[in-house]
Amino acid sequence: MDLFVLRHGEAGKHSVAARNDFRRTLTIAGKQEIEEIAKAFVKLGLEFDFVFTSPLIRCKQTTEIILKRVKSENNVEELNELRPEGNKLELYNKLSKLKQDSLTLLVGHEPYLSELIGEAIGGASRIDLKKGGLARIRTISLQPKIQGELRWLLTPKHMKKISK
Repeated sequence: MDLFVLRHGEAGKHSVAARNDFRRTLTIAGKQEIEEIAKAFVKLGLEFDFVFTSPLIRCKQTTEIILKRVKSENNVEELNELRPEGNKLELYNKLSKLKQDSLTLLVGHEPYLSELIGEAIGGASRIDLKKGGLARIRTISLQPKIQGELRWLLTPKHMKKISK
């Protein structure tokens, strides 16, 4: 399985209150940047069999913008496992039930996504996934933990250059 790991775009000010964090939306600049990044998805010829997003608003908005330009075989599914405090082992269990040759997009948060990428490539590396950044991991195994190879780690600047 190829996992495409996308961090949400720039969102409003961070709040200490968890319920306010849930409601943070993309900024105007964040929406514009994700629209540029969506163009890069098209140029790269990306289409997905499965799309999973954190239920937080900024991730759902990021996913909606991407899917206006990119085809997905299935509907988007919100996963609590992709929340900032989500359980990665439960995520890996759900992903292990998908077709082995699928292309799957995950949209979520930091530091969760960087930790996921680090675990996939052996745990020794510290990855910094920027807002709007995209990683591609070729998974070797998802049980009991993720193992794979990092194929891409693209910053928003890379994605914008691709989109032109």
